[in-house]
Parts: sequence; structure tokens; C-alpha cells
Amino acid sequence: MIVWVNGAFGSGKSTLVDALRPRWPEALVYDPEMVGFVLREIVEVPTGDFQDLPLWRRQVANLAVGLIEEYGRPVLVPMTLVDPGYVGEIFGALKDAGVDVHHFFLKVSREVLEERIDGRIHAPDDPEREQRIRSWCKDRIAPCMAAADTLPGGTVFLDGELSPEELADLVLTRIGAGSDR
Repeated sequence: MIVWVNGAFGSGKSTLVDALRPRWPEALVYDPEMVGFVLREIVEVPTGDFQDLPLWRRQVANLAVGLIEEYGRPVLVPMTLVDPGYVGEIFGALKDAGVDVHHFFLKVSREVLEERIDGRIHAPDDPEREQRIRSWCKDRIAPCMAAADTLPGGTVFLDGELSPEELADLVLTRIGAGSDR
């Protein structure tokens, strides 16, 4: 089983997964962004977004399936994924492999997203890079918010402004898992 936690940058995906970990210790955490970072070291990413690489999408699905097959454990995936074609491609590959995907999308107001993005530090020793990262994240708020209408049926929308513990309760109840419900 995969629990995919989706939403805009700053919506609380990683924070929610961090709240789920101690309550569902058998679950593995898999961040597909790491696959993108590896690919970025090997090949050029013409658009700047590694999700546009077909190899990224293929490897994301393949590694998720491999984790489940090799370790027989559920997998938590905190990753923004809003392009309908890419969602279909990755979720389709997971479905074809017989993997059950529970898809959650954290809805958060634009103002809160911008506050959270501004509150993060990604490149403390490089102010120019820091600004580029923040701008990149903020530029994707509108497309992420608009994508909520294009996500697959069965997507569970959660109020990303709830506390991480409240969100973890909702997720664990919905999937019927975890040790502290």
C-alpha cells in the first residue's frame, strides 16, 4: 500500500508524513524528489522540473513498487504531483503493478502557503539561490491549487491548516492503519 500525500509546496506534506511515522512505524518513507536530484546530477533537465523527465516518472513508480515487493511494508510518499498526465502515468503504473494507492491532497490557502514558503530556509549560505527556490515554489501555488479539480477520483482532500496530529488521525482512520488511533 502507498499513502501518497500531495499538495502545493508548503502545504505540509513532509510534516504530515513526519507525524505519521511514529504512529505507523512499519511504514517506509519514500521521497521521489530524491530520484529527481539523482537524475539532475546525471542529465540535463531542460524545463528545470525533473517531473517533466519521462525517466523520473518511470523510476518513481518502479522504485515504489520495488520497495513494496522487497520489504512488504506500506510506503508513505510526500510529493507534489499535479500534472494530470503525470498523475495518471505514475498512479496507472502503480495500479498495473497491483499496488493500492491512497491519495491525499492537502488544501491550504495561498496566504498560508506563502507564509510557510517564506519561513523555510533551503540555502542559508546562498541568498540568491534561496530567493530562486522561494520564487519557484510560489510560482507553482496557483497551478497546484487549480489541479485539485483534476486529481483522480478517490482523492481525499484534507484541510492542510489542521495540526499534523489531526491530519495523521484522519489519514490513519481512512486507511485503517497505525498503532495509535
